[in-house]
Amino acid sequence: MSLTIGQTAPDFSLTNQFGEKVTLSSFKGEKNVVVVFYPFSFTGTCTGELCALRDDLSAFQNEGAELLAISCDSPFTQKVFATQENYNFPVLSDFWPHGAVAEAFGVFNAERGCAIRGTFIIDKEGILRWQVVNGMGDARNIVDYKGALAAL
Repeated sequence: MSLTIGQTAPDFSLTNQFGEKVTLSSFKGEKNVVVVFYPFSFTGTCTGELCALRDDLSAFQNEGAELLAISCDSPFTQKVFATQENYNFPVLSDFWPHGAVAEAFGVFNAERGCAIRGTFIIDKEGILRWQVVNGMGDARNIVDYKGALAAL
């Protein structure tokens, strides 16, 4: 399933690195949401991308926006990864049912058991306004989705 700009984003509830549930629809009416799927914690490209977000966090997590990073790694892996890299944003586990949220967003690679690199910007009304999907080894350019978020 692929998503279309202008449609309602699939709602989800996932566990963050602290064991707390984070629900996409809880931001409705409050914040735009940047959802960043990545393949695997502790890998070079994924770590680099999330560190770039961490280092420019005020553009993606502020009074008008929330950043949610998601992989199919276990909640325990997410906790160690987020702590080691000092990620001060929600790092969510789509571990079980394995990849269900990534599947709903059209970015689950069943053969490898992971999400591919998909970034989705959802407005305050829960509508998908921008997306980019890259291959497993193709890093994203945060300037692109920084600009898309600023345009909302």
